[in-house]
Amino acid sequence: MGWATKYISELQNNKTISFRPHGNSMLPLIKSGQLCTLEPIKDKELLIGDIILCKVSGRQFLHIITAIEGTRYRISNNKGHHNGWCSRNNIFGKLIKVEN
Repeated sequence: MGWATKYISELQNNKTISFRPHGNSMLPLIKSGQLCTLEPIKDKELLIGDIILCKVSGRQFLHIITAIEGTRYRISNNKGHHNGWCSRNNIFGKLIKVEN
């Protein structure tokens, strides 16, 4: 079980969620401890620059889409580190709001 397991479960049950992630990998877009609200992706189009809650190689991330190749999405932090590629079925929610 990872840090986001309960949030992923709620998104899979079609719920919009809010939580306060910690860490500095998404600065300045998301500061540690800011309230982040995500909605289920459903059939929404995903674009480069979208911040998503996903799994890459079994690890959970609230990171940014930095490339799209067909049905694969490259996930990265905001410091230029690439976490890897995932398919849409490993993307659970899309960030819609950040507040203090």
